[in-house]
Amino acid sequence: MEKKAASQETEPLTSKKDVSDCNKGEDCKENGLLVRNPKSALRLVEDGNKVHPSQGEKGEAAQISNGYSGVQSSGPCNGMGEVEDAQCTAPAATTTTTTTTSTTCGAEGQQQLMELEDRETWSKKIDFLLSVIGYAVDLGNVWREELQSSAFSLAGAFLIPYIIMAIFGGIPLFYMELALGQYHRNGCISIWRKICPIFKGIGFAICIIDLYVASYYNTIMAWAFYYLISSFTAELPWTSCTNPWNTGNCTNYFSKDNVSWSVHSISPAEEFYTRQVLQVHRSDGLEDLGGISWQLTLCLLLIFTIVYFSIWKGVKTSGKVVWVTATFPYIILFILLVRGATLPGAWRGVLYYLKPDWQKLLATEVWVDAAAQIFFSLGPGFGVLLAYASYNKFHNNCYQDALVTSTVNCLTSFVSGFVIFTVLGYMAEMRNEDVSEVAKDTGPSLLFITYAEAIANMPASTFFAIIFFLMLLTLGLDSTFAGLEGVITGVLDEFPNVWGKRREVFVLGLTIVCFLGSLATLTFGGAYVVKLFEEYATGPAVLTVVFLEAVAVSWFYGITQFCNDVKEMLGSAPGWYWRVCWVAISPLFLLFVTCSFLSSPPELRLFDYDYPYWTTVVGYCIGTSSIIFIPIYMAYRMIITPGTLKERILKSITPETATEIPFGDIRMNAV
Repeated sequence: MEKKAASQETEPLTSKKDVSDCNKGEDCKENGLLVRNPKSALRLVEDGNKVHPSQGEKGEAAQISNGYSGVQSSGPCNGMGEVEDAQCTAPAATTTTTTTTSTTCGAEGQQQLMELEDRETWSKKIDFLLSVIGYAVDLGNVWREELQSSAFSLAGAFLIPYIIMAIFGGIPLFYMELALGQYHRNGCISIWRKICPIFKGIGFAICIIDLYVASYYNTIMAWAFYYLISSFTAELPWTSCTNPWNTGNCTNYFSKDNVSWSVHSISPAEEFYTRQVLQVHRSDGLEDLGGISWQLTLCLLLIFTIVYFSIWKGVKTSGKVVWVTATFPYIILFILLVRGATLPGAWRGVLYYLKPDWQKLLATEVWVDAAAQIFFSLGPGFGVLLAYASYNKFHNNCYQDALVTSTVNCLTSFVSGFVIFTVLGYMAEMRNEDVSEVAKDTGPSLLFITYAEAIANMPASTFFAIIFFLMLLTLGLDSTFAGLEGVITGVLDEFPNVWGKRREVFVLGLTIVCFLGSLATLTFGGAYVVKLFEEYATGPAVLTVVFLEAVAVSWFYGITQFCNDVKEMLGSAPGWYWRVCWVAISPLFLLFVTCSFLSSPPELRLFDYDYPYWTTVVGYCIGTSSIIFIPIYMAYRMIITPGTLKERILKSITPETATEIPFGDIRMNAV
């Protein structure tokens, strides 16, 4: 049936008399749009003829924050801008609140409702879960876990602090970010207008950190892509010492000849990695990075091309891509686990992996490393969880999502340890050395040297090499999608009039900036730059950001208000355990890790290159360059806010923008 667009009538009610026009028991003839004072957190749009069910259960009364309740309206629109049998009431004490009512029937009502609900949402719940899992489970789950366990025995002494830090630090922060993003439905910048405006600099700091990560993380994927291309040969190029890049120290102890391994021996896999892929021998370190590797540049260009066409349209497209990139690694991990368990000497690696050293529990460094591992594994503080959760439906069970995804992430890290250490035990058996000697390679070297060498000497080595490096690519792509989406959502929500309808253009510009920012990591000494950024650009900066985020939400926005927000979404408020973690334990957890890092900065060494002292200063400058936006914005906010010092402070810590809560065809009753 053809709908007639009713003329819109807007009448501001600024006086007490106007507000009382709709008394209890009287019909409100112009029931439609309720816009609350910025102190409140509600915008309601009603479409008369067409019922738009809320994102909760249909027909169920919806509880709205700050004294408003919504009930299902039974009166249809009569086509003249009026709603029949709809009642509204207002508290007698209301004297200053400005309320705007307008008829929103027909086409105009639908348009206003579309404006309220035009934010993109996930096509399916599984798209969101796979995206979060794909983000949390990244390359670090493969090598960082083994870095810790090789020194402290994960399943023994290290597992205890790991679980404790996960329960009281990592998971509560993970849950907090999902809840914040889902309730306020904004990115990492504009969300602070609804929480605590003076902390808005946190959003800008997050965007800078994400750009730093994109400048080096994708270079590691370019290395994996180079290996993948090189794997399409009958004989893998890192299996012999007869290649142009090999030196006299190259020793292939897997050959049929009786070759002994000495302290000066270098495996063909290591020389392929350092002299063919990275070409670090053509650089003198950070003082002289050398030229740019055109092979790696082409690999990185192709990776960014894949990234762009995966995220340029939003979560509708990236949510489909993760069906492959998030699930494929688990298939490969299972295949590699079965293959590794059948290798000779695999039991030696498993025993080393699981054997506890209880004395390590008394070492502070074990607890610091456990906290850092669980924190960087789950990944709060990068704006990704805020962005992904903002595309959820309002009543989505983010509590369940937090538990499921964090558990999957931790279990993946644990299982990947068996995948790696079965191969390390095999390597130790072949070299006739202890597993601790074979496991001295950490970080990317563990993947591109030790594991690549083991694969090269397995039956069907070409097949296993292809699927292994393809797995690394899919692991990295998920995290790149997420990191850039954190920036994209943050900027588009902050500047909707500029970029809201130009997402494709903005994403293109962002990927170009990230590619140009990666050029330093594509040089012959680029591996040294990657190591520097990995240690300093993200670690202390992200810890500081999440610490301030937890303080702003729990102490300024208020833990009671935050728990009420969660109750509106889920129907029940978080228990005392979550409240205590958010208010005290999690901030202390972050402060502990940050102070431990700052008190003893890492002494960097890569291959045979010892980083000079001045690189520590440069590293701290890089890390500070992002978090400096936080105090800068605080000062800017205090300057532009009118009033006395006390008034400026109060205005700066008071939410200034309403949070739009989507509801269906309902009427408003003030209670």
